[in-house]
Amino acid sequence: MRHAGSWWGREAAPRRALVAAALVLVALVAAGALGLAYALAAVAVVIVSAWIGSSRRMPVGAVALLPERRGPRVADPLVEAVIAGLPDPVIVLDREGRVLAFNPHAGRMAPALRRGEPASLALRVPEVVEAIRRAVATNEPQRVEFFERVPVDRWFAGCVTPVELAGVAPGFERGLVLISMQDLTPLRRVEEMRADFVANASHELRTPLASLSGFIETLQGAAKDDPQARDRFLDIMKAQATRMARLIDDLLSLSRIELKAHLQPEQQLDVVTIVRQVADGLQMLARDRGVEVRLDTPPAPLAIRGDRDELIRVFENLVENALKYGAAGKRVDIQLEPASGQGGNGSEAKVSVRDYGPGIAPEHLPRLTERFYRVDVEQSRAVGGTGLGLALVKHILNRHGGRLNIASTLGAGSTFTVALPLAHPGH
Repeated sequence: MRHAGSWWGREAAPRRALVAAALVLVALVAAGALGLAYALAAVAVVIVSAWIGSSRRMPVGAVALLPERRGPRVADPLVEAVIAGLPDPVIVLDREGRVLAFNPHAGRMAPALRRGEPASLALRVPEVVEAIRRAVATNEPQRVEFFERVPVDRWFAGCVTPVELAGVAPGFERGLVLISMQDLTPLRRVEEMRADFVANASHELRTPLASLSGFIETLQGAAKDDPQARDRFLDIMKAQATRMARLIDDLLSLSRIELKAHLQPEQQLDVVTIVRQVADGLQMLARDRGVEVRLDTPPAPLAIRGDRDELIRVFENLVENALKYGAAGKRVDIQLEPASGQGGNGSEAKVSVRDYGPGIAPEHLPRLTERFYRVDVEQSRAVGGTGLGLALVKHILNRHGGRLNIASTLGAGSTFTVALPLAHPGH
């Protein structure tokens, strides 16, 4: 038996758990599974829990008759409190691989986890099970990465860390095994998007570059002394060079807009003036394609906060697309009007660009703002499209706090509607 006044006696159970929990935190920080800020927050929780536990003391002189603990308990309250606040899934095991505790994130990741049962029954990930075995056998941390396909594709990194507590925290002589998981899915998605972006950009540049190289070789050889062929090839080369220049310009614009995505524009502009400027500037293209542009704007200005050049880019892209892809309808309507905001809150300016062309199939609509996505690749290239126009529109509108809505019916044309919040006086 042990007297209650002993520092490691029954009265001091919260202290023992405090030491164990602190060691758990140290192990997580050392393994890279927990940042310093989260560790400090968890320490605060531990201290409060220990204080509450120590305030419930046995009477002075009382004798503890309970047997000594020989190993970590399942669902130790303090260990549970520590790992509950951690941002990633964390599981605590004994050296036999049985689950002692886990936080809610781990419970959602592996719903089959049960305290007191082997972790291998719930995880069913061979890489993690093998890492646990190696960590116990070698007493060294193990790191693994694994991939899950059900219910959706997800990537995880797991760190299995053995923690020795013998001689430091009585009641925890056999030590613990900590498993921390990190969801790598967002990082992998970004990597895939970056790889796809580089591949698509390279492909888009390679095609006109190959065309230019081929015509240069032809002009240096067989067509060297053929004036008609030379003029025809030079016109094609100029068009391909213009296409490359436009693609590079779009790529640079997209990069600049992404860098400024967190900065909302402060300049106050009249969106009516901007839309009229865009419509006037594209009259030549409309005449070349035999399309009538009808403009309907309110007489009074509509003030918004924005970047003039970026907003001109938005409306130029939308009107150009209507003239290029909807030319068969021989008419494009541009309408600008004030409207109530989403949910009836505030007010906004709505600009709709409607064409009467062939329309777009429903399955394509959700992906139109993706980079390099095209409904018809050959037609897009034939009219000089880069596949980045609507991606630029989306990013610019996000920066301006606006949104883009696309509606289309096959055989009846398409309508692209931009909504921008109006600037309120004094704001």
